[in-house]
Amino acid sequence: MSFILYLIVGGIIGWLAGLIMGRDIPGGIIGNIIAGIVGAWLGGAIFGNWGPHIAGMAIIPALIGAIILVFVLSFILRTARKA
Repeated sequence: MSFILYLIVGGIIGWLAGLIMGRDIPGGIIGNIIAGIVGAWLGGAIFGNWGPHIAGMAIIPALIGAIILVFVLSFILRTARKA
């Protein structure tokens, strides 16, 4: 049950990061889940595990990490389309 909650929270974090950045994450729901989980890992590695925790994720660093991930991913995809 905790794995399903982890996926749901990851998807919500990825979706919120896409909304904040104003960019769609490639892959739809699966892309949002991946962006949220990788963003949680990235945010935890950079900012630590502070703030409220849900399903083992520190929400604020996870959201910041997902925003960074969406920004970098959109920059790479935009550069690849121009080439």
